[in-house]
Amino acid sequence: MKTAAEIMDADVPAVSPDADARAAIELLAKTEMGAIPVVDSERKVVGIVSESDLILSDEQADLHMPHYLNIMGGVVFVGSMKGFEERLNKAFATKVSELMTPDPVVVRTDEGAESVARTIAEKHHNHLPVVDGEGRLAGLVTRADALSALVSG
Repeated sequence: MKTAAEIMDADVPAVSPDADARAAIELLAKTEMGAIPVVDSERKVVGIVSESDLILSDEQADLHMPHYLNIMGGVVFVGSMKGFEERLNKAFATKVSELMTPDPVVVRTDEGAESVARTIAEKHHNHLPVVDGEGRLAGLVTRADALSALVSG
């Protein structure tokens, strides 16, 4: 049976808890993995940020484009763009530590794929950070990775 180290994606970017939301959004867009680990200065996993964590909170839900008119091929905003820009900047300035799921479920590099698949199923997660013996990020394993390993043996 394969281990987590053999089925994980080792080339996984990570983000610091002190980074702003924009950094997490950019990494998520580049990786197309749906989640990225959050690591401290020693690369120890302290959280995970998924696409669903980036959904605007109720407080930020009023972040709508100002009304506009299309006049002779040009866009004229009705109302203040300044207020919109301030709210947008505030949303992007949110720290990753405020968005992440802290102390995420992790698996060790030496865990078997069957154990990894069981953990994913029991915890209802799609992504699990894989850590070495010291808790440092080694990679990320997805539900698809685990299922593929079970099917292929």
